[in-house]
Amino acid sequence: MAILSVVGQTQFETDVLKAEKPVVVDFWAAWCGPCKMVAPELEAVETEYEGQAVVAKVNVDENQPLAAKYNVMSIPTMIFFKDGKEASRITGYRPRKDIAQALENLL
Repeated sequence: MAILSVVGQTQFETDVLKAEKPVVVDFWAAWCGPCKMVAPELEAVETEYEGQAVVAKVNVDENQPLAAKYNVMSIPTMIFFKDGKEASRITGYRPRKDIAQALENLL
């Protein structure tokens, strides 16, 4: 499975909040340098946890209401959801081991 690109509130509710598996959502923007650095780290995590968790991306420029709802003040921000609720978050670039550890805590 590939990284899921969330394009609105309805899809967010269906694919993130109602997901049966833990979900990590990367709030990012195309112009953000650290976001570009974290992208391959997230891809590696998605591959490693395929079938156990979902990795999704929300472009904050295209989905400002979602970013505001979750108080995303700087990007990249990765929010980890379990059972429809925020369980933890990471702001800024982090290597895949840090992202994987946060996800591991939800499995």
